[in-house]
Amino acid sequence: MVRAAGARGRPGPCGRRRRCGRGALLACAAWAAGWVLAAALLLRAHPDVLSERCTDEKSRRILAALCQDYHGGVLAGDLCEDLCVAGTLRYRRCLYYERGKKVLQADWRGRPVILKSKEEAFSSFQLPGLLDDLAEDATRGFLDPELLLLAAGEVRSALGLELPAGRLGPLGPLWLGRLGLRRRGQLASLWALLQQEEFVLLVTLQGLSPHALPVLGSCGHFYAVEHLVAGSPRHNTLFPLDGPPRGHAQAVGDIALSFLDLVRHFDHDFSHRLHLCDVKPENFAIRRDFTVVAIDVDMAFFEPKMKEILKQNCTGDKDCNFFDCFSKCDLRVNKCGAQRVNSNLQVICDKIFRHWFPSTLRGSTVSIPLQRQLREAVRECADLGSPHGTAPTVFWKLRQLLQAALRELQEAEE
Repeated sequence: MVRAAGARGRPGPCGRRRRCGRGALLACAAWAAGWVLAAALLLRAHPDVLSERCTDEKSRRILAALCQDYHGGVLAGDLCEDLCVAGTLRYRRCLYYERGKKVLQADWRGRPVILKSKEEAFSSFQLPGLLDDLAEDATRGFLDPELLLLAAGEVRSALGLELPAGRLGPLGPLWLGRLGLRRRGQLASLWALLQQEEFVLLVTLQGLSPHALPVLGSCGHFYAVEHLVAGSPRHNTLFPLDGPPRGHAQAVGDIALSFLDLVRHFDHDFSHRLHLCDVKPENFAIRRDFTVVAIDVDMAFFEPKMKEILKQNCTGDKDCNFFDCFSKCDLRVNKCGAQRVNSNLQVICDKIFRHWFPSTLRGSTVSIPLQRQLREAVRECADLGSPHGTAPTVFWKLRQLLQAALRELQEAEE
């Protein structure tokens, strides 16, 4: 009896079958929850993971539709013949595709270029009724007062800039001498380009800045710019550099000086300061002479537009941070100030220079005291709380220290 009772009470390896089943279900649920949590964390860190895939097949379909619209007279552009007829503008690969924005690499007459548009389909850009009327009336051209007024409104919306009355300003080359048989296609294409803030900014900077990409041409809503290899945090030097590692310190010094030139140029050489609100290696590239070029200016704004963006409702300073452009919250009226409180220099020091100095100089022929001075100057520049962080003296201090470091490196090679 005792043995029988003991036999009935023995739980066995899993206890009752029902309990064993519940345990397995709980374990399975915990395992699934772990994967869901991991996926959520991954998506938070990399929101593009589940974005639409950047495939060759889809990219070729988009360009085929573009050419079909060109042959049908729906759109126009100075690169359409090369892309759709002569075959001298050839697709190579897709670089980026998210929320309709398309960035493609192509070869144009043996030269690598980038084709960009913020929308996949030309039909995404609806032609206003006024432009329909202009397209039908052969007596009215690109200098029609109503069209100039419409264009000025688009520039004001995109950049916050006012064009002189009756003038096209930097957009003139897009209009003059281009009205022909494909009237409606030309007007529709120009309108589609004007809807893209980055295009309008690049055209505005055309010929005025060595630190901005020139626009090479367009077809419909796609425009072409120079192809340069973007930076990446995966590179120890942030940008791909040729030659042995011992020469990288010299190259980084030259690139850093070019970044300072970009800062000074964007702060002082235009009618309004140009603010960079998304500073990261991927948004810049370098030419062979180490000139820094801003290759993605979706988040670059002239001062009037910057003020418009910053003036938002707030309950604290964090509500006034627009990517890398910060403002302060006035708690008396719960409004963000229109004035940016950090600067291009401060953000570049924080996100670019901190990575370089002093790590790229270790083991080089730059003296230890100079390395230390450079590290402290970068820290002072990057510190938002520093009373001197944005002062012109920090800019010139960094410039002088970088020039001194380059002199020491050059002297060591002689």
